[in-house]
Amino acid sequence: MPQDSYSTYDAKARFSELLRKVRGGLSVTITYRGEPVAELRPIDPPGSTDARIERLAERGLVTPKPARRELEPVTRRPGALERFLKEREEG
Repeated sequence: MPQDSYSTYDAKARFSELLRKVRGGLSVTITYRGEPVAELRPIDPPGSTDARIERLAERGLVTPKPARRELEPVTRRPGALERFLKEREEG
């Protein structure tokens, strides 16, 4: 998630601007002497996880998982297991 960083002095001076960013879905880190001390972030809206992921995808913050493709058989000829077991018993 995109995140901006502000010193405590700047955060105090620009509080309304920071709230606009948070309402827009961004998180804001507040630092004291260059060290992060707090984070302003949107409160998770009620709803399902699927709905939240969909909202994040609409904003371009996550990408959907690619469709799962069917697995292909490893062997090209049927009966490979049977042949292997037969050879093992004989050998």
